[in-house]
Amino acid sequence: MEHLKIASDNYVAFTFFIGTMAMMAASVFFFLELNNTSKRWRTSVLVSGLITFIAAVHYYYMRSYNLETGESPTFFRYVDWILTVPLMCVEFYLITKKAGAKIGLLWKLISASLVMLVTGYVGEVLDRDSSVLWGVISGIAYFYIVYLVWFGEVSKLAQEAGAQVTKATKILGWFVLVGWAIYPLGYILGTPGGLFGFQLVQDTAAALNAMDIVYNIADAINKIGFGLVIYALSRMDDATVKA
Repeated sequence: MEHLKIASDNYVAFTFFIGTMAMMAASVFFFLELNNTSKRWRTSVLVSGLITFIAAVHYYYMRSYNLETGESPTFFRYVDWILTVPLMCVEFYLITKKAGAKIGLLWKLISASLVMLVTGYVGEVLDRDSSVLWGVISGIAYFYIVYLVWFGEVSKLAQEAGAQVTKATKILGWFVLVGWAIYPLGYILGTPGGLFGFQLVQDTAAALNAMDIVYNIADAINKIGFGLVIYALSRMDDATVKA
């Protein structure tokens, strides 16, 4: 089937392929390391593996969809995010749980992430004429998560949990502040009026291609990076306990 081959200049399909392999490799690594992880951190590492595994499955289908139709697999991407982004927020709850994190913090993080994603989908797909409005609402939810991680409950609990958890939380916080900020760039590139009423890329097809490439790179950095930070935290903590 000729149309399913990846052309040498098809950078969108290439990043989907790389994303699939990278996510799958990360999943295998996290799952295999579960037996070498202390019970205290096993759930956190398991969640990291689930995040990358879910992403790998979606990337496999998104790559096929893009090659077969030439369209951006926006719906499948948001299904992926609806499942994986709240799980990334769960990681903050898990690593601060020993310092007294309550279930209310977990629901705050999950709720904010869902608002961020649902309003982003509405602006990107259902109501593109009002993409700026929906983008602003999504941005407010995003900055609420940033606040919780950097200045709110997550930050305070991390400090009480010890130096290693504090360090890991700050690194994860940078992923949220900088890594997650890549997604608004993709939103701006792919929606009309994404930046104060102007579309940066005027050609619709080129805009969607740019959006997919940005999203693919961001997913690989954030999801795999999140898991590696959690994994490193588990190893540092185990080493401290043994010492």
